[in-house]
Amino acid sequence: MKVLYFDCFAGIAGDMTVAGLIELGLPLETLQQELSSLPLCGYTLESRKVERHGVSGTSFKVTLTEEDQPHRHYSGIAAMIEKSDLKPRVKELSQRIFLKLAQAEASVHGVPLERVHFHEVGAVDSIVDIVGTAIGLDYLGIDRVCASGLPYGHGFVKTAHGLLPVPAPATAKLMEGIPLGPDVGPGERVTPTGAAIVAALADSFGPPPVMTVAGTGYGAGEKDFPELPNLLRLVLGESAEHKEAQEVLVLETHIDDMPAEIFGFLMERLMEAGALDVAFSPLQMKKNRPGTRLTVIAKPGDLEPLSGLILSESSAIGLRYYPAGRITLPRSCETRTTSLGEVRVKVLGNGRVTPEYDSCRDIALRKGMPLVEVYRTVERECGKG
Repeated sequence: MKVLYFDCFAGIAGDMTVAGLIELGLPLETLQQELSSLPLCGYTLESRKVERHGVSGTSFKVTLTEEDQPHRHYSGIAAMIEKSDLKPRVKELSQRIFLKLAQAEASVHGVPLERVHFHEVGAVDSIVDIVGTAIGLDYLGIDRVCASGLPYGHGFVKTAHGLLPVPAPATAKLMEGIPLGPDVGPGERVTPTGAAIVAALADSFGPPPVMTVAGTGYGAGEKDFPELPNLLRLVLGESAEHKEAQEVLVLETHIDDMPAEIFGFLMERLMEAGALDVAFSPLQMKKNRPGTRLTVIAKPGDLEPLSGLILSESSAIGLRYYPAGRITLPRSCETRTTSLGEVRVKVLGNGRVTPEYDSCRDIALRKGMPLVEVYRTVERECGKG
């Protein structure tokens, strides 16, 4: 299982993340080719070796060749990514990061998600940083992302809305639920894009997980701070553990007055917003009413957006939440060749291989086979991985 650890000792930004991925082996040419499927123009990409406080790293820069670039809304960016020819996993990771960013902006500005109007983060360079990060994770085959705490910083930063305190309000929102690292001096050390990347992708925060280190990449920030090297350290490792312990949040509520079809829509919205799992179970409520228990498993930092969805998209007027631990098997998705064609499967840490439903469903419909027969064939031919 490939693990990527974000060591944010000096902070994190989108360009620093892409630069670190380039140091770990993402070719700039591959990045350019993948990004060409997006309807973006008027920019060039450059990466070069630099030095920060005597430590060698890589910088990544997006240079605009056409200054008249549009400001974009979240809905437009999401649609642009979805309609592109990017790989499915790249789309999913990109959408996850942008959704996290849009939720923070919507909360800060008090507007609905669909009306979030990006300024800096809607510009070409920020789209390249976010989608480029997703491309790098897919190219390197990363199965899991972990991160250190983040430095809070202090001072002021110039934005499209004028001078704002560091961290910027959207960044501060994104950092909720993430442990803070030590103070590293004044200035913006964590950008909104950088915060969104770790908030959306990391499943744990703190020291590095148990793993065998395979490589280290240093992504350099544009500024050169006097206190310490302005570098993001990405540590690539291989985990041989068959089980993983994680901290999660459990959100629960009981509902007895909502039409059945709304439950399906609620589940879709919660999963899109980053829920790890959503389940419904029947129960008997007061006044002898049959009801439904909604249970949501979430990352610790996702309490606010998910609880907000529950209270706005259901008839619930309250909910409970509590921390819990969970143990999971590491897993990765692979494409295997079978007698039915190429099939996506999930490979678990104990060697077990399980077919992916969507992939098997497509084969069943295409070949006119019972779905259960497709499952049996894939399980038989893929075996133990």
